[in-house]
Amino acid sequence: MAAASEEAIKQFSALMEQLEEPLKTTFQHVHQGYPRGTLVRFLKAREWNVPKAHKMLMDSLNWRLQNEIDTVLAKPIVPSDLYRSIRDTLLVGLTGYSKQGQPVYAFGVGLSTFDKASVHYYLQSHIQMNEYRDRVVLPGASEMFAKQINTCLKVMDMTGLKLSALNQIKMLSTITAVDDLNYPEKTETYYIVNAPYVFSACWKVVKPLLQERTKKKIKVLSGPGRDELLKVMDYQSLPHFCKREGSGSGSSSDEVDCYSYDHPFHQQLYNFVKQQALSQDTVGPLKQGSMHVKVPTPDLEEAKIIETIESELNNLRGGGDGISRSFNRITIEGP
Repeated sequence: MAAASEEAIKQFSALMEQLEEPLKTTFQHVHQGYPRGTLVRFLKAREWNVPKAHKMLMDSLNWRLQNEIDTVLAKPIVPSDLYRSIRDTLLVGLTGYSKQGQPVYAFGVGLSTFDKASVHYYLQSHIQMNEYRDRVVLPGASEMFAKQINTCLKVMDMTGLKLSALNQIKMLSTITAVDDLNYPEKTETYYIVNAPYVFSACWKVVKPLLQERTKKKIKVLSGPGRDELLKVMDYQSLPHFCKREGSGSGSSSDEVDCYSYDHPFHQQLYNFVKQQALSQDTVGPLKQGSMHVKVPTPDLEEAKIIETIESELNNLRGGGDGISRSFNRITIEGP
């Protein structure tokens, strides 16, 4: 397998050497000086099929050009109150680093409402976080731990997930399509915590549809998952909703939760984007208005998964009064 992998990388590299401007420059923004790592990510995403991986990467580079992704970190979301509203309703943040040096991101899936701004603003914020991770956070982690770090860990908090999540599926599927097709293999492991019955029911029907490679990345933990997570990260890096048994998404009064606009990570990110904007356009105030990014079409596997989740949620909705018991947290075996 090793020899076959090396041959695939060699073939893919030869194809990418034929790039001309402006694709060549946008590819440099993607690989950040490590083209081999990027080629391997796209090859893994397409089961080491060189033609399919090449098409996927070329589609992604063209998507970046068409939507001006290379300059997204110079397009702040203003005014700051709007950005604060987005942070209050798209719950995501950086909590620290694993023992191996990977950045640890927390995502409040169940309590994200996506109801204070347009889809365009939420998508812009998400892409900015991806680009900031790749251009600032991962290089910083590599320097801090004195080794190349290309992936992160994600802790997905399902607290508050309800049948009405059907209304959030469109936004979540949009984010997933952007990530899967343009930022593949950037997450090493997804840890699912605080999972209610509604997640368990959906997971049961979705899991058989996933590729084996994807299944291995997803670990469903019992409750807030503190003990399991402490095997891969220190207590200081635990998301706030994992630090106390039964804590849900609550945090202690003396800490700013990682989702907040006031958290150091979000302050650093927002100030970075504003500084980038000022360095590129020194005349006049910062421009308001969202980016209108074209959302890639999900592949067939992802479309099937989304359809299955919607179907299962609809089935659960029709379950009668007994479904009210389903939101009590339960113990879920790992995948």
